[in-house]
Amino acid sequence: MSIQAVVLAGGEGMRLRPLTKNRPKVLLPAGNRPILEHVLDAVVSAGVRDITVVVGYKKEQVMKFLNTYPVPVKVVVQEKQLGTFHALSCAKDEVTADRLLIIPGDNYVTAASLKSLLQETNAALVAPHTRPWDYGVITQKEGTLCSTNMRAFDAPPGTLVETGTYLLERKLYSAFFALENPDDIVNEMSYTGHDVRVVEAKDWYDADCFADLLELNRYLLSKQTACLGGFIDQRATIRGHVVIGKDVTVGPGTVITGPAILGDGCVIHPNVCIEPGTALGARVEVEPFTYLKNSIVMKDTRIGAQSRIVDSVIGEGCSLEQTSTASYSFGTVIGDRTTVGAFTRLKGAVIGNNVEIDGGKLIETEIPSDTRVM
Repeated sequence: MSIQAVVLAGGEGMRLRPLTKNRPKVLLPAGNRPILEHVLDAVVSAGVRDITVVVGYKKEQVMKFLNTYPVPVKVVVQEKQLGTFHALSCAKDEVTADRLLIIPGDNYVTAASLKSLLQETNAALVAPHTRPWDYGVITQKEGTLCSTNMRAFDAPPGTLVETGTYLLERKLYSAFFALENPDDIVNEMSYTGHDVRVVEAKDWYDADCFADLLELNRYLLSKQTACLGGFIDQRATIRGHVVIGKDVTVGPGTVITGPAILGDGCVIHPNVCIEPGTALGARVEVEPFTYLKNSIVMKDTRIGAQSRIVDSVIGEGCSLEQTSTASYSFGTVIGDRTTVGAFTRLKGAVIGNNVEIDGGKLIETEIPSDTRVM
C-alpha cells in the first residue's frame, strides 16, 4: 500500500516570540539545523518519499529551505493559519496514496517511532509529557484509542498525550471533511467507528517554549557524530562529544566539553569555556574569558569578553559586551540584531529584536522590539 506524508509547517509559534517574529517556528535551529529538517529526515528514514509540506507563516522562508532539501517535496500554501484541520484541508487535493502520515513540522520524532506507526492501519502516536495539561491527554483500551481530553488539568506529569502525528487510511482522512465539528481530530477518528491504535513514541519533543527548545537542542547534540574541523590550538582542550565545523578557529586555553557544536566559521578566542548543551551557529565569535553552557547562539552573533551565558537563546546578528545571564526557570532570550552594553545582567528576561541596551543594567522583564534601554 502506498504511503504519503503531509507535514504541517504553516504555524508561527507565538510562545517563541521574539525569535519567531523573523522566522517560523519550524526553522528555529536545534542542533544547528532547522527543526523541519530533522522532521523531514525522520520521514525519509522511515521509508516515505512522497511528501507534501503545508506552509503558511513566513512561507517564502520555508519554501526557500525546501528548495535546498535533497528529497523533492510538494508544497501547499495555507493562506491563513486557522488550525490543524484547516491545514489538512488545504492539502486534501494532493492526497493520492492509500495511507496518509500526518506529522507536525515543528515537533521532533525519531524515524524508529514513525516506522512503528507505519506498521498499523490507523494509528495515533502518543508520548508521555511533563506538562500533559498543555496537550490532549489520551485514554485507551487494550491499545486502541478511546478519546482525548484537552482539559485534563489534573493529569500528573508523565501522562500520555497525543503528539499530533497520525497514520490514516485515505478513506478515514477523507471522512473528516464531511464532519460538522472536525476540530478535535483524534476524537473524530474514534467517532467514525474505526479502530485507531495507540503507538508510543520514542524520543518525541515539541519545542513549545524556550526551555523545550533547549531540551531538544541538548538531545540532538547528544546524537550527532563527533567531528573536529578547522584549526584547534594544541593548547585547547576538547572533551566528550563535540562537533566543530569548517573554518573554525579555537584559541589556546579554551576548554570545550560536549555535547556541543560549533558552526562553520566560528572564532573562539583564548581561554573560553564552552560547556554541554551549547550550540553556536555559523560565524559566531566568542571573546576571551567567556563561559557558555546549555545555550543556543544563532549565526553572526558576537559574545564579548568575560561574558557568562547560561540556559539562554540568543538570536542572529547580536552583539553582547560583558554580559551575564542568570537562570530562574530559564535564563534569557534575546531576539535578532540586539546589542547589549557591558556589565549588563539579564535574569529571566525576554529581549525583543533590534533592541539597544546601554551598559550597567539589570533586566528581569520583557523588553519590546525596537527599543532603547538607557
